[in-house]
Amino acid sequence: MEIKAGETVRFVLKNDGALLHEFNLGKAASHAAHQKEMAAMFQNGTLSPTGVHDMSNMGHAMGGMKMVGMEHDDPNSVLVGPGASEELIWTFSAATELEFACNIPGHYQSGMVGKVTVR
Repeated sequence: MEIKAGETVRFVLKNDGALLHEFNLGKAASHAAHQKEMAAMFQNGTLSPTGVHDMSNMGHAMGGMKMVGMEHDDPNSVLVGPGASEELIWTFSAATELEFACNIPGHYQSGMVGKVTVR
């Protein structure tokens, strides 16, 4: 997709499937780093193939340790659960090359990625 610098876009995302998905805007390198974070979230149980788990009680179970980096609250990203709809509003401030992608483990590699050119 092509977008003009300075333009604000409202992305409306609908997940008609049975699995969790993500919509994330970023450069290819940031997707690679985020995929590692997402894999860790699946490994520790924060996320599952079908959704987000409540981690509010994990502090006690983990001896009071805070789970640094185990939240999914980036402004350029939204999780869309099965049967859910979400939106992300983003202002593209400068010319650049970006990607929109799903960084759930294996999804990016399966082709859930596209190019965004900001001119």
